[in-house]
Amino acid sequence: MRKLNKLFLAGALSLSIMAVPASVGASSYTVQQGESFHSIANEHGITLSNLQIANKNSGSQLMAGETIRIPDSVSHEDKELMAKLVHAEAKGEPYEGKVAVATVVLNRVDSNDFPDTVKGVIYEKVGGHYAFSPVKNGAINQGYTDEDMQAVNEAVAFRGQGNGSLYFYNPDKVDSDWVLSRDTIVKIGDHRFAK
Repeated sequence: MRKLNKLFLAGALSLSIMAVPASVGASSYTVQQGESFHSIANEHGITLSNLQIANKNSGSQLMAGETIRIPDSVSHEDKELMAKLVHAEAKGEPYEGKVAVATVVLNRVDSNDFPDTVKGVIYEKVGGHYAFSPVKNGAINQGYTDEDMQAVNEAVAFRGQGNGSLYFYNPDKVDSDWVLSRDTIVKIGDHRFAK
């Protein structure tokens, strides 16, 4: 009887592991005859470029029966807000750093420890302190570049992948022992990305 229970438990665990999606923020989709990236993007309310980025495919050819990733959609308004934050926080940083800043916002949205909207994350204020200094000093209102928006689109397309950083900072400009104590995942330009 114990062997039977162990086999049942092992089988149940195997099924539950297979049922968990490979990445948060994306679902798989089986392409139907006659569909294109364009028609699938329209059907799911996402941009063509985000769909192509998520699938590492810049072409338009799809085969019926092929499985592709459908990234979660993020509203244009939220993308613009993220692009403004990226511009204010990562101006002069490498493109990879801009993508990483946008990814921190999305990781926070997906985390139970932060607000569950892009706007809520960006404008979060805890203990009288804003989460992002450009909100406090108004730099978030200075606009964004095409590259900033491209970085946001890439972060959205690959949402849920990466190392799960929730914080970033410039060690030359920060005076918080708490943030300096966080585990650094990656260094990009002048920023440190941490959990």
